[in-house]
Amino acid sequence: MDLPDLSTVSGEELTEEQIRGILAQIDLDITNLVRDGKLSALKYGLAGSPGQHTDRAANLQALLAARDYYQKLLASRPAWETSQAEMGRRGERA
Repeated sequence: MDLPDLSTVSGEELTEEQIRGILAQIDLDITNLVRDGKLSALKYGLAGSPGQHTDRAANLQALLAARDYYQKLLASRPAWETSQAEMGRRGERA
């Protein structure tokens, strides 16, 4: 059932693992679409409202756009880098 608005929707920020999972699913969808060998403007129907059609090239473009979005989201996540200073004989930093 479609939601009338977003007032009942809540959630937390996606984790890195979840984003990587989404990227993997998009990669699988792209691979399956390309392997079908029908990237021409062949029309095919979509489930839902009568008369909805798309073509494989448009589907590929949408998948690539989604992949780009999630890849940028993953790259924008803060990264932590830790290092340890070497200590000299008297506990002084070298």
